[in-house]
Amino acid sequence: MINQELITNLSSRKLNPDDILVPEGFEIDVFATGLTTPINITFTENGEMLVADSGIADGNGKVLKQTENGFSVIADGFNPPLTGITVYQGNIYVAHRRFVTMILPDGTKKDIISGLPSNGDHHNNRVVFGRDGKMYFGQGTATNSGVVGLDNDWVKDHPFFHDYPGSDVTLNGENFTTTTFVGNHEATTGAYSPFGIPSYPGEKVNGIVQASGSILRANPDGSDLELVAWGLRNPFRIHFDSFDRLFSTNHGMDVRGSRPVANSPDEFQWIRPGMWYGFPDFTGGLPLTMPQFKPENGPQPEFLLAKHPMQPPMPVTVFAPHSATMGFSFNEKPAFGPIGDVYIAEFGADEPVTTGGEPLPIVGHRISRIDMRTGEIFPFAINRTGLPASLSDSGGFERPIDAVFGTGDVLYVADFGVFSEVSVLPRSGVIWRIRKTI
Repeated sequence: MINQELITNLSSRKLNPDDILVPEGFEIDVFATGLTTPINITFTENGEMLVADSGIADGNGKVLKQTENGFSVIADGFNPPLTGITVYQGNIYVAHRRFVTMILPDGTKKDIISGLPSNGDHHNNRVVFGRDGKMYFGQGTATNSGVVGLDNDWVKDHPFFHDYPGSDVTLNGENFTTTTFVGNHEATTGAYSPFGIPSYPGEKVNGIVQASGSILRANPDGSDLELVAWGLRNPFRIHFDSFDRLFSTNHGMDVRGSRPVANSPDEFQWIRPGMWYGFPDFTGGLPLTMPQFKPENGPQPEFLLAKHPMQPPMPVTVFAPHSATMGFSFNEKPAFGPIGDVYIAEFGADEPVTTGGEPLPIVGHRISRIDMRTGEIFPFAINRTGLPASLSDSGGFERPIDAVFGTGDVLYVADFGVFSEVSVLPRSGVIWRIRKTI
């Protein structure tokens, strides 16, 4: 553990655990600092802590291992963003853009899945393993709400990329006209189409296994990749509970692009095989044609699909729009709290990009607890101001992105650090430790 005297020297941000409120009987302190964009914490079979560096600050995703002298790099060269690491049967599985790569015990790297549709807004995410011995992971969508538009800067490098459905769908022929990326020419774009390619009523689009906004699974060696479920926007993190049920976070839509959506909540979903979860026409289990999803200065969203695969299930619970729910863990420690409850990191909004120009909402930037008996959400660890530390000049949370239980009654929190769409403050990442004291 790094002592408080060293914190100021090693981190380029102010840190003060007293600025974070935790329930009576708990305490929070700084466990490690000086990290850059730590996105995931996991442990080896021997209890060694591993931390994933997303790599977005320097273009180099890394796997770090805690040692007596701090964290050392045990593997790097992964495509940013590296979204998660998992230890299984002695191997380390690394999820990074377009790939799942296995690090063998001798340090050899082996790409076991490649070509995933991760060139857009969202990416393939951390893998987990079920009791069936299969590898499961989430795959995000290319776009905000199903249509490629001027909000998608990746079009310049991947002009033919777009979202792909998980089953055959028929389109309504809803099109959106914008200027092009170069000059003042106009482009008309439809759903599930490259930028500048319109759709037509009754157009059929074939589903594929590597669908956007999906949950996929494969054997531990990457073979036999198959689709589990789809219709999610960005299933950033998934976990099995003690009953072998799979749950996923899912990010809501933003007020941006050709098809902006207002008041779209983040979801916590129970993932069941063969289900469609609503993207691109539902959010929080509700149709986008409802008035509350109309942006203040934009049109009411209409359905992109002429017929929906099914009525999507309602989420277990929903979070406020722009909370940006990320990593989570199920509590299996009776001394820590109710068994089975979820402790989840909320990254927070990135205004004005995701909020349609609205001021920063006071959501996210915290650890919350989901009561899995009722679906109620309670703040568990939150800055006194409710705002990120960089805005309130406090020393608390900035961007919590993972919450993982370690040995003993301890919850570790990965704090991504000072981050915006345009910049990252190096060495501002932190790992916090929350302990039960009574």
